[in-house]
Amino acid sequence: MTLPAVAPAQHARPVHPPIGLLLDVDGPIASTLTRTVPREIVASLMVLASHGWPVVFNTGRSDAFIREEIMEPLLEAGIPEDVRFHAVCEKGAVWFSFGSTGPGTVHVDHSLSVPQDYAAEVRSLVAASYSSHMFFDETKRAMVSVEQLVEVSNQEYRRVQEDFDTDALALMARFNLGASRLDRHVPNSDDRVDYRLDPTIIATDIEAIQLGKDLGAERALELLAAERVLPQAWRTMGDSRTDYAMADWLHHHGHPVVHVDVRPADGVPMKPYPVLTPAHLGLPDAIHEEAGAAFLRTWAAVAQALAPSHIA
Repeated sequence: MTLPAVAPAQHARPVHPPIGLLLDVDGPIASTLTRTVPREIVASLMVLASHGWPVVFNTGRSDAFIREEIMEPLLEAGIPEDVRFHAVCEKGAVWFSFGSTGPGTVHVDHSLSVPQDYAAEVRSLVAASYSSHMFFDETKRAMVSVEQLVEVSNQEYRRVQEDFDTDALALMARFNLGASRLDRHVPNSDDRVDYRLDPTIIATDIEAIQLGKDLGAERALELLAAERVLPQAWRTMGDSRTDYAMADWLHHHGHPVVHVDVRPADGVPMKPYPVLTPAHLGLPDAIHEEAGAAFLRTWAAVAQALAPSHIA
């Protein structure tokens, strides 16, 4: 694929940092309970980027969430002028970069958007039947997402999530949109399935089937290639089975990669690349942002040992 033009490359020659980071947001970076990013994680991200390790967020979250919950705390901490972060949002449909002057242009692949008339019906469905447990995410540009209210327990949310998903799938049929949810497939009148409902522990994303963490990985490498940056190896990190797709894509395209699973209770699949869990750091009970913080802290120490700092 070809990305829209971005800012001129920062480097005249290709740069090959030792490690590039491709990070899921919900779980390893942002708390699934508070939806905020711990200060320790912000500090580690700053250290890593300031020592030349590319940091790319690969998430189903919107660009608005990344700006508010990640970019703004990093700006408050003081992003150096020569440091740039990248964010691939909505599983590859939206992307932008940010640095010391704030966010750059937000790019949207509108060919991967859910039809707006369907989105409007989902918004009405949530308001009429599910607003006590979830909200319609108005910040999404391509996907349609509903999310657990912070004040509602996850157990209560999961109790009604499947009912919502059933209703949302039925709405797809009303609009003659073929869709799937897990192992259930409901084709349209042309026997096509162009969309999926992807339930997570705190949300349901309704999205084009082309979207995913593998597309996010591809976008990430093209963003870095525009700056003539090609890491020698990668560390990917996530909290669900779908997050392995970014490591799968990197491995398939010949990039050395190690994946970190911060919620391995779902089972760690067999992969042709190494997979680390919190137990590898001696923290078998750590999960989500606690585990993510531990790995980022470890990597930050390595980055400091390998290269001079850009910050005081």
